[in-house]
Amino acid sequence: MADGEFPRHRVPLSFLREAERIICCDGATIAAIENGFEPEYIVGDLDSLTPDLQNRYRHCLHRNNDCEINDLTKTVNFCIERNWSEITIVGATGKREDHSIGNISLLGDYAERAKIQMITDYGVFVPIFKSAHFESFAKQQISIFSLTPDTLFTFTGLKYPLTKQTISKWWQGTLNEALGNEFYVEMNCGKALIFRNH
Repeated sequence: MADGEFPRHRVPLSFLREAERIICCDGATIAAIENGFEPEYIVGDLDSLTPDLQNRYRHCLHRNNDCEINDLTKTVNFCIERNWSEITIVGATGKREDHSIGNISLLGDYAERAKIQMITDYGVFVPIFKSAHFESFAKQQISIFSLTPDTLFTFTGLKYPLTKQTISKWWQGTLNEALGNEFYVEMNCGKALIFRNH
């Protein structure tokens, strides 16, 4: 759980309720507690925690003062180091658009080492490195972002198909729509982010 806006939609909340364990970036700890969730681990530079909270959770604090990476990356690395290879991130957007964009952009890096997704109040981001099928529903809103400008994409099962074309600008793969219960994104190489709304 990152320190953006605490989720309100039932989908991210259900992931929190059913999580095997909840690991908080240090700044997310207060929101987690206020909303009835107990962190199993708290990771970061811990500068957002009051002395009382640091004392209360001293058994599960994991300090990382590396200034070259953000607390979300510290927390994802903490999970991967423990071989927790299926990671769902919530609370990573909202409050500040620059932080939201930064957190979303990191998914491509994290996905090289873990199966990862980011769930917001509006939908789910999934990074991919190869062609993939996705479950969907008719009229579900879909956006596809290329993280590598030379990647050739082919879309099938979407209202606006694409055949062996690049997506050189962020907006070019947005505002698409699923035609039915699945769609297919074919790519020859590189990285991409797929967004599906709830």
